Amino acid sequence: MSWTMALVAALAVTGCSSGSPGTGPPASAGGEQRVSFLVFPSPNLPESYWKAQVELVTKAHPNLEVELVAAPSESERNDYAKQLAASGQLPDVQIGMQDLIALEPNLAPWTPQELTDFLCPACGAVNGKVLQLPANTQTIPNVYYNRKLFAKAGIDAPPKTYAELLAAADKLKAAGITPFVSGGVFVTSQPWTALLATGLYARTPDWMARRRAGEVTFAGTPEVKAATQKFADLTARGYIDKRQIGQDYPKTQEAFLAGKGAMYPMGSWFAAAADQSDLKDDIGVFAWPGDDGSLRLPAFTGGGLSVSATAANMAAAKEFALAFQLTKENLDASVKADALFPAIKGYTPPDGTGPVFKAVYDLWRQAVEQKATVPAFGWEAGDAAMLPGMQGKFWSAAQDLVSGKKNVDQVLSFLDTEWEKSG
Repeated sequence: MSWTMALVAALAVTGCSSGSPGTGPPASAGGEQRVSFLVFPSPNLPESYWKAQVELVTKAHPNLEVELVAAPSESERNDYAKQLAASGQLPDVQIGMQDLIALEPNLAPWTPQELTDFLCPACGAVNGKVLQLPANTQTIPNVYYNRKLFAKAGIDAPPKTYAELLAAADKLKAAGITPFVSGGVFVTSQPWTALLATGLYARTPDWMARRRAGEVTFAGTPEVKAATQKFADLTARGYIDKRQIGQDYPKTQEAFLAGKGAMYPMGSWFAAAADQSDLKDDIGVFAWPGDDGSLRLPAFTGGGLSVSATAANMAAAKEFALAFQLTKENLDASVKADALFPAIKGYTPPDGTGPVFKAVYDLWRQAVEQKATVPAFGWEAGDAAMLPGMQGKFWSAAQDLVSGKKNVDQVLSFLDTEWEKSG
């Protein structure tokens, strides 16, 4: 069973569970115990957010003292964590990431008993071991759109097929409006992930497992090539402005919220920033449409904490990590700050969430009910993921394609070459 199918099954079984999030493990006795915690500040989750959430846990678990260790930037998170691991300085608890999880000996496995509160306890497993708490679901990407700019271009409704998406982009361009906001780091690759979801994963949801087994290649898979060509065509048609790839992630978010583009393919977390903006009532959301109009929504479940295998006090580190992920107030804060969908039994989002979050959450629930979720290409976890280091190569390949540095064949050949190096 794929992780997506497992999540759907788990939701069907546990959606009405009476289990109560927030109970967590009991606080241990014996005085103060120090735990170091590696975090990655971002526009949605600044260091002040992490401090406030840690305080909620330590208030309920006064035996714990937590030291925050912040990475230099969101874009450096993978390299920074791997450097710390290589030098034997990995903090006790970390925000999980695929490149670190792949370095299996560095992380402590979670037991089935420790995972009983999670909807999809096996999501992200590596060789049968769960090394990162499967705490959240995110959809990557959704397409956020500016209703006023759509109306200005004469577009009455969000597109339902890929042909309609291209027609909408044509109208926007003709009206002098940039169709898609893009940017650097991982932002450029978002339409590519969407195209692979509707083209490749809609037909072959286990393609990544087959790539890991050496049964298929990027260059040799027609669906991969077709999706990549569509991505290249978006730039060739002028729908993606190659000049935007020089701006960082925060700048792309600011650009869309400032009305400098009509559509913004981005993960569900953007809903948090959208709901804090003056534009919130003018932002709609739709799933990137496929050729036949069928709903295919890329989703990822994971994103939780992992614990270093060399933690000085393993019991305290696990106590903190579980408490952080299961405390109701923390879950509510993650919904409000980062628009996460906590994958915890019995959890429901708090009242007072904004209109964009509600739209994104409802779209995900619709996809779950229709069994229309697929993996989010480049964001998968554990044994269903790319090899270590390949996510960054995928992102850089997207930028090379948009900038014109490489063509479609060169990009796919590059990914196959880098894959072999990673293996």
